[in-house]
Formats: sequence, C-alpha cells, structure tokens
Amino acid sequence: MPEEHLIEIEGRIIQVLPGTMFRVELPNKHIVLGRISGKLRKNFIKIFPGDLVKLEMNPSDITQARITYRMRNGESSSFRSTSLRPSGNSGGYPRQYR
Repeated sequence: MPEEHLIEIEGRIIQVLPGTMFRVELPNKHIVLGRISGKLRKNFIKIFPGDLVKLEMNPSDITQARITYRMRNGESSSFRSTSLRPSGNSGGYPRQYR
C-alpha cells in the first residue's frame, strides 16, 4: 500500500481551542483547524497564539491539519519575523514560557 501524500506548510497560531486544538492561519490567509501530533504532546511542547508551526495536511481534507513542529524565532521563511506576542518581559508571558 503506497504511503499517503501529505502537504507540508507553515502557519501561525491565531487561537487556542479546548482539547489541544488550534486555529492556524496559513500564508495564503486561509484558516484551518490544527491538532498537535503525538510527539509534541509526549514532550509537553507549549504552543501559544503567534507561534509559527509546521503543518501536515491531507489533500482530500484541507480544512484540518496536524501540527508537527513548533518553530523557533527566525526559523520561518513564509511569514514575517514579527510576532503577536510582546517582546521583552514587559507585561507579557513569564520568561519561562518563551
């Protein structure tokens, strides 16, 4: 049985939903429902609004995606380097969550 062809794309988290689901904006401004993969769940990777992530999408259902990787600062090629999170430690997230 041949392996399924998946679409790999980058996106930006715009909303956190219950049950480890997220609304993700793609570079073409479409919004999809993203779920985290088992590796991210197993390693307790935290994902916040504004984070850049890599997604895998099934070509037959392009409304849902699997989040496979949370990118570090400056790792993206599709999005600008600006983030939705405040820079520095001025009233934003505590230092441990960066």
